[in-house]
Amino acid sequence: MSDDIRWKKEAAEESEQPRREIQLACFRIGGEMYALDILRIKEIIRPQKLTPVPKAPPFIEGVINLRGAVIPVVDLRKRFDHAAGGTDRKTRVIICAISGKVIGLIVDEVTEVRRYSRQEVQPAPQFLRGKGAEFFLGVCRRDDDLVMLLDLERILSSGEKIDLEKIEHIAPDAASPT
Repeated sequence: MSDDIRWKKEAAEESEQPRREIQLACFRIGGEMYALDILRIKEIIRPQKLTPVPKAPPFIEGVINLRGAVIPVVDLRKRFDHAAGGTDRKTRVIICAISGKVIGLIVDEVTEVRRYSRQEVQPAPQFLRGKGAEFFLGVCRRDDDLVMLLDLERILSSGEKIDLEKIEHIAPDAASPT
C-alpha cells in the first residue's frame, strides 16, 4: 500500500472516531475563567462601535456592522451577573454561531487556546442548579486549574433567541456605516 493511500485511510478512520481532545479558547470575565470550543468560534475581534437597540434584553449591548452583517452583541459580564466594566485594551468580542445565527460575546480578555483530553472535561457539578447553571456544559480540570465550559446554545433562552431575530431585522438601518 502506498504511503498516500495509507495516510488517507488513517485520516478517514480518525475522522470517524470521536475527538480524543478538544481545543478550547479560554477567556476571562471578571476574575473567572471560561472556555468555548474553538470549532464554534468564527473570529475574535476588538470592540467596535455599538448601536443600541431599544427594548432589547439588558445583556444585549447592541449590534455591530461586521463586513456588512448586522451582528447582535451579548455582554457576558451582564449575562453572568458580573459588574459590567468598561472596555480596555484587553476586551474582546468573540464572534460565534448559536443555532444558525451569528452573535458577538463581549469578554474581558481572551487568554489562550488550550487542549484538553476527554478525561479532563467533566460534567458540571450536580450542586450547580438554578438560574445561570444551565449555561455550563462542564468543567475542564488540569492540576489545580478549573475552567468552566460554556454551552453556547443555552446562553440565550428560546424567547431571547426570538428577540435576537427581531433585533437583527430591526437594526440593519441603525448599524449601517455612516
